[in-house]
Amino acid sequence: MAVRSWLFVPGDSEKKLDKVAGTAADVVILDLEDSVAADNKAKARAMAGTWLAAHRPQVTDGKRMGRWVRINALDSRQWRDDLVAVLPGAPDGIMLPKSAGPESIQQLGAELYELEPRAGLQAGSIRILPLVSETAAAAVSIPSYASASLPRLAGLTWGAEDLSAAIGATRKRDKDGQWTDAFRFARTQTLLTAHARGIMAIDTLHADFADDKGLKRAAEAARADGFAGMLAIHPAQVAIINAAFSPSEDELAEARAIVDAFKSNPDAGTLQIDQRMIDRPHYKLALRVLGLEE
Repeated sequence: MAVRSWLFVPGDSEKKLDKVAGTAADVVILDLEDSVAADNKAKARAMAGTWLAAHRPQVTDGKRMGRWVRINALDSRQWRDDLVAVLPGAPDGIMLPKSAGPESIQQLGAELYELEPRAGLQAGSIRILPLVSETAAAAVSIPSYASASLPRLAGLTWGAEDLSAAIGATRKRDKDGQWTDAFRFARTQTLLTAHARGIMAIDTLHADFADDKGLKRAAEAARADGFAGMLAIHPAQVAIINAAFSPSEDELAEARAIVDAFKSNPDAGTLQIDQRMIDRPHYKLALRVLGLEE
Protein backbone atom coordinates (compact mmCIF):
# COMPACT_ATOMS: atom_id res chain seq x y z
CA MET A 1 0.00 0.00 0.00
CA ALA A 2 1.36 3.43 -0.94
CA VAL A 3 2.09 5.74 2.00
CA ARG A 4 2.99 9.01 0.26
CA SER A 5 0.22 11.32 1.50
CA TRP A 6 -1.27 11.17 5.00
CA LEU A 7 -4.30 13.50 5.14
CA PHE A 8 -5.72 14.71 8.46
CA VAL A 9 -9.51 15.06 8.50
CA PRO A 10 -11.36 16.46 11.54
CA GLY A 11 -13.45 13.70 13.02
CA ASP A 12 -16.35 16.04 13.76
CA SER A 13 -16.74 17.50 10.25
CA GLU A 14 -19.38 15.64 8.25
CA LYS A 15 -18.64 17.83 5.23
CA LYS A 16 -14.93 16.98 5.20
CA LEU A 17 -15.48 13.31 5.96
CA ASP A 18 -17.83 13.06 2.99
CA LYS A 19 -15.09 14.33 0.68
CA VAL A 20 -12.31 12.01 1.85
CA ALA A 21 -12.84 9.31 -0.76
CA GLY A 22 -12.27 11.78 -3.59
CA THR A 23 -9.00 13.23 -2.32
CA ALA A 24 -6.65 10.51 -3.69
CA ALA A 25 -4.83 10.48 -0.35
CA ASP A 26 -2.93 7.28 0.27
CA VAL A 27 -3.85 7.41 3.95
CA VAL A 28 -6.61 9.31 5.74
CA ILE A 29 -6.16 10.13 9.43
CA LEU A 30 -9.43 10.74 11.21
CA ASP A 31 -8.40 13.31 13.80
CA LEU A 32 -9.90 13.22 17.28
CA GLU A 33 -7.22 15.43 18.82
CA ASP A 34 -6.03 18.92 17.85
CA SER A 35 -8.63 19.74 15.20
CA VAL A 36 -11.56 18.89 17.48
CA ALA A 37 -12.75 21.26 20.21
CA ALA A 38 -13.18 19.85 23.70
CA ASP A 39 -16.98 20.06 23.54
CA ASN A 40 -17.01 18.07 20.30
CA LYS A 41 -14.84 15.12 21.36
CA ALA A 42 -17.73 12.70 21.91
CA LYS A 43 -19.34 13.73 18.62
CA ALA A 44 -16.04 13.30 16.77
CA ARG A 45 -15.37 9.79 18.04
CA ALA A 46 -18.94 8.71 17.20
CA MET A 47 -18.67 10.15 13.69
CA ALA A 48 -15.26 8.57 13.18
CA GLY A 49 -16.60 5.18 14.22
CA THR A 50 -19.52 5.53 11.83
CA TRP A 51 -17.24 6.60 8.96
CA LEU A 52 -14.90 3.65 9.50
CA ALA A 53 -17.82 1.20 9.57
CA ALA A 54 -19.16 2.65 6.32
CA HIS A 55 -15.76 2.70 4.58
CA ARG A 56 -14.32 -0.74 5.04
CA PRO A 57 -11.01 -1.39 3.23
CA GLN A 58 -11.56 -1.44 -0.51
CA VAL A 59 -9.42 -1.20 -3.62
CA THR A 60 -10.19 1.66 -6.03
CA ASP A 61 -8.25 2.11 -9.27
CA GLY A 62 -5.72 -0.44 -8.09
CA LYS A 63 -5.04 1.19 -4.71
CA ARG A 64 -6.43 1.00 -1.21
CA MET A 65 -6.74 4.04 1.05
CA GLY A 66 -5.26 3.52 4.49
CA ARG A 67 -7.63 4.29 7.38
CA TRP A 68 -5.96 5.61 10.53
CA VAL A 69 -7.19 7.50 13.60
CA ARG A 70 -5.31 10.06 15.67
CA ILE A 71 -6.56 9.59 19.21
CA ASN A 72 -6.11 12.02 22.09
CA ALA A 73 -2.90 11.93 24.10
CA LEU A 74 -2.30 9.36 26.83
CA ASP A 75 -2.30 12.09 29.49
CA SER A 76 -5.89 12.98 28.61
CA ARG A 77 -9.10 11.37 29.78
CA GLN A 78 -10.21 10.80 26.21
CA TRP A 79 -7.95 8.22 24.59
CA ARG A 80 -9.55 5.03 25.91
CA ASP A 81 -13.00 6.25 24.87
CA ASP A 82 -11.51 7.04 21.45
CA LEU A 83 -10.29 3.46 21.06
CA VAL A 84 -13.58 1.91 22.16
CA ALA A 85 -15.42 4.02 19.59
CA VAL A 86 -13.20 3.40 16.57
CA LEU A 87 -11.89 -0.16 16.90
CA PRO A 88 -15.14 -1.80 15.71
CA GLY A 89 -14.48 -0.05 12.37
CA ALA A 90 -11.14 -1.90 12.08
CA PRO A 91 -8.80 1.01 11.35
CA ASP A 92 -5.40 0.12 9.93
CA GLY A 93 -3.70 1.92 12.74
CA ILE A 94 -3.66 4.49 15.51
CA MET A 95 -1.62 7.68 15.40
CA LEU A 96 -0.44 8.50 18.90
CA PRO A 97 0.18 12.20 19.62
CA LYS A 98 2.67 13.41 22.23
CA SER A 99 4.39 10.05 22.50
CA ALA A 100 6.90 10.27 25.35
CA GLY A 101 8.96 7.30 24.18
CA PRO A 102 8.70 3.52 23.71
CA GLU A 103 6.80 3.21 26.99
CA SER A 104 3.93 5.17 25.45
CA ILE A 105 3.71 2.68 22.57
CA GLN A 106 3.75 -0.19 25.05
CA GLN A 107 0.96 1.38 27.11
CA LEU A 108 -1.20 1.93 24.05
CA GLY A 109 -0.39 -1.56 22.76
CA ALA A 110 -1.48 -3.17 26.02
CA GLU A 111 -4.84 -1.40 25.80
CA LEU A 112 -5.25 -2.46 22.18
CA TYR A 113 -4.65 -6.11 23.11
CA GLU A 114 -7.54 -5.82 25.59
CA LEU A 115 -9.90 -4.14 23.14
CA GLU A 116 -9.18 -5.93 19.84
CA PRO A 117 -11.00 -9.20 20.74
CA ARG A 118 -14.03 -7.25 21.95
CA ALA A 119 -14.16 -5.49 18.58
CA GLY A 120 -13.86 -8.79 16.69
CA LEU A 121 -10.31 -8.03 15.55
CA GLN A 122 -7.29 -10.28 15.45
CA ALA A 123 -4.90 -9.61 18.32
CA GLY A 124 -2.02 -7.41 17.21
CA SER A 125 -3.71 -6.28 14.00
CA ILE A 126 -3.79 -2.56 14.82
CA ARG A 127 -0.52 -0.73 14.10
CA ILE A 128 0.80 2.41 15.79
CA LEU A 129 2.40 5.54 14.33
CA PRO A 130 3.63 7.91 17.06
CA LEU A 131 4.35 11.62 16.84
CA VAL A 132 7.73 11.54 18.55
CA SER A 133 8.91 15.14 18.94
CA GLU A 134 6.20 17.17 20.62
CA THR A 135 8.15 17.88 23.82
CA ALA A 136 11.86 18.42 24.41
CA ALA A 137 12.11 15.20 26.43
CA ALA A 138 10.38 13.24 23.66
CA ALA A 139 12.62 14.73 20.97
CA VAL A 140 15.87 13.72 22.68
CA SER A 141 14.57 10.18 23.26
CA ILE A 142 13.75 9.41 19.61
CA PRO A 143 16.69 6.96 19.12
CA SER A 144 15.26 4.73 21.87
CA TYR A 145 12.55 3.57 19.44
CA ALA A 146 15.20 1.82 17.34
CA SER A 147 15.75 -1.14 19.65
CA ALA A 148 12.76 -1.30 22.01
CA SER A 149 10.33 -4.21 21.84
CA LEU A 150 7.47 -2.61 19.90
CA PRO A 151 5.77 -5.14 17.61
CA ARG A 152 2.98 -2.74 16.62
CA LEU A 153 5.29 0.10 15.59
CA ALA A 154 4.59 0.91 11.93
CA GLY A 155 6.66 4.05 11.56
CA LEU A 156 7.68 7.36 13.07
CA THR A 157 6.59 10.89 12.33
CA TRP A 158 7.29 14.22 13.94
CA GLY A 159 5.74 17.65 14.43
CA ALA A 160 7.11 21.15 14.82
CA GLU A 161 4.14 23.08 16.23
CA ASP A 162 3.94 21.50 19.69
CA LEU A 163 7.72 21.36 19.99
CA SER A 164 8.04 25.08 19.27
CA ALA A 165 5.51 25.83 22.00
CA ALA A 166 7.24 23.44 24.42
CA ILE A 167 10.64 25.10 24.05
CA GLY A 168 9.40 28.66 23.60
CA ALA A 169 10.78 28.99 20.09
CA THR A 170 9.69 32.13 18.25
CA ARG A 171 10.70 30.69 14.89
CA LYS A 172 10.91 27.26 13.32
CA ARG A 173 12.61 28.18 10.06
CA ASP A 174 15.40 30.62 9.22
CA LYS A 175 15.23 33.46 6.68
CA ASP A 176 15.97 30.98 3.86
CA GLY A 177 13.04 28.78 4.84
CA GLN A 178 15.19 25.98 6.30
CA TRP A 179 14.41 24.32 9.63
CA THR A 180 16.40 25.79 12.50
CA ASP A 181 18.66 23.51 14.52
CA ALA A 182 16.19 22.11 17.08
CA PHE A 183 13.64 21.15 14.44
CA ARG A 184 16.25 19.83 12.03
CA PHE A 185 17.55 17.68 14.89
CA ALA A 186 14.11 16.21 15.56
CA ARG A 187 13.51 15.59 11.86
CA THR A 188 16.88 13.89 11.37
CA GLN A 189 16.46 11.70 14.44
CA THR A 190 13.03 10.62 13.22
CA LEU A 191 14.36 9.73 9.78
CA LEU A 192 17.44 7.81 10.93
CA THR A 193 15.68 5.97 13.75
CA ALA A 194 12.89 4.82 11.44
CA HIS A 195 15.41 3.51 8.91
CA ALA A 196 17.48 1.87 11.66
CA ARG A 197 14.39 -0.06 12.69
CA GLY A 198 13.19 -0.73 9.14
CA ILE A 199 9.86 1.10 9.46
CA MET A 200 8.20 4.06 7.70
CA ALA A 201 9.62 7.55 8.12
CA ILE A 202 6.86 10.13 7.55
CA ASP A 203 7.80 13.81 7.33
CA THR A 204 5.83 16.52 9.09
CA LEU A 205 3.24 18.74 7.45
CA HIS A 206 3.68 21.99 5.54
CA ALA A 207 1.53 24.32 7.59
CA ASP A 208 0.74 26.89 4.88
CA PHE A 209 -1.74 24.96 2.75
CA ALA A 210 -1.98 27.84 0.25
CA ASP A 211 1.76 27.72 -0.44
CA ASP A 212 1.94 25.20 -3.29
CA LYS A 213 5.52 26.07 -4.26
CA GLY A 214 6.76 25.75 -0.71
CA LEU A 215 4.95 22.45 -0.26
CA LYS A 216 6.44 21.12 -3.50
CA ARG A 217 9.95 22.02 -2.35
CA ALA A 218 9.36 20.50 1.08
CA ALA A 219 7.88 17.27 -0.30
CA GLU A 220 10.60 16.82 -2.91
CA ALA A 221 13.25 17.42 -0.26
CA ALA A 222 11.58 14.92 2.07
CA ARG A 223 11.64 12.20 -0.57
CA ALA A 224 15.23 13.04 -1.53
CA ASP A 225 16.25 12.79 2.13
CA GLY A 226 14.71 9.33 2.50
CA PHE A 227 11.21 9.85 3.89
CA ALA A 228 8.47 7.54 2.60
CA GLY A 229 5.65 10.06 2.84
CA MET A 230 4.41 13.32 4.32
CA LEU A 231 1.55 14.58 6.47
CA ALA A 232 -1.10 16.83 4.89
CA ILE A 233 -3.66 19.15 6.44
CA HIS A 234 -5.70 20.04 3.34
CA PRO A 235 -6.96 17.99 0.37
CA ALA A 236 -5.25 20.44 -2.02
CA GLN A 237 -1.88 19.25 -0.68
CA VAL A 238 -2.44 15.61 -1.58
CA ALA A 239 -1.73 15.75 -5.32
CA ILE A 240 1.47 17.75 -4.78
CA ILE A 241 2.74 15.29 -2.17
CA ASN A 242 1.82 12.25 -4.26
CA ALA A 243 3.65 13.68 -7.27
CA ALA A 244 6.74 14.54 -5.24
CA PHE A 245 6.97 11.05 -3.79
CA SER A 246 6.42 9.28 -7.12
CA PRO A 247 9.48 8.47 -9.26
CA SER A 248 9.66 10.18 -12.65
CA GLU A 249 9.85 8.21 -15.90
CA ASP A 250 13.56 9.02 -16.13
CA GLU A 251 14.14 7.71 -12.61
CA LEU A 252 12.21 4.53 -13.38
CA ALA A 253 14.13 3.97 -16.61
CA GLU A 254 17.48 4.44 -14.87
CA ALA A 255 16.44 2.13 -12.03
CA ARG A 256 15.37 -0.58 -14.48
CA ALA A 257 18.69 -0.30 -16.31
CA ILE A 258 20.64 -0.70 -13.07
CA VAL A 259 18.58 -3.67 -11.90
CA ASP A 260 18.85 -5.37 -15.30
CA ALA A 261 22.61 -4.82 -15.36
CA PHE A 262 23.15 -6.47 -11.98
CA LYS A 263 20.77 -9.33 -12.74
CA SER A 264 22.80 -10.00 -15.88
CA ASN A 265 26.00 -9.88 -13.80
CA PRO A 266 24.99 -11.26 -10.39
CA ASP A 267 28.57 -11.68 -9.14
CA ALA A 268 29.68 -8.16 -10.02
CA GLY A 269 30.48 -5.61 -7.34
CA THR A 270 30.62 -2.66 -9.71
CA LEU A 271 29.41 -2.12 -13.25
CA GLN A 272 29.49 0.63 -15.84
CA ILE A 273 26.33 2.13 -17.31
CA ASP A 274 26.45 5.09 -19.70
CA GLN A 275 30.06 5.82 -18.76
CA ARG A 276 29.14 5.90 -15.07
CA MET A 277 30.30 3.48 -12.40
CA ILE A 278 27.56 1.93 -10.29
CA ASP A 279 27.86 -0.40 -7.33
CA ARG A 280 25.69 -2.38 -4.95
CA PRO A 281 24.28 0.68 -3.10
CA HIS A 282 23.05 1.96 -6.49
CA TYR A 283 21.40 -1.42 -7.06
CA LYS A 284 19.71 -1.30 -3.66
CA LEU A 285 18.40 2.21 -4.31
CA ALA A 286 17.16 1.18 -7.77
CA LEU A 287 15.20 -1.68 -6.24
CA ARG A 288 13.62 0.76 -3.81
CA VAL A 289 12.63 3.13 -6.62
CA LEU A 290 10.92 0.21 -8.39
CA GLY A 291 9.28 -1.02 -5.21
CA LEU A 292 11.29 -4.23 -5.31
CA GLU A 293 13.31 -4.05 -2.10
CA GLU A 294 14.99 -7.35 -1.32
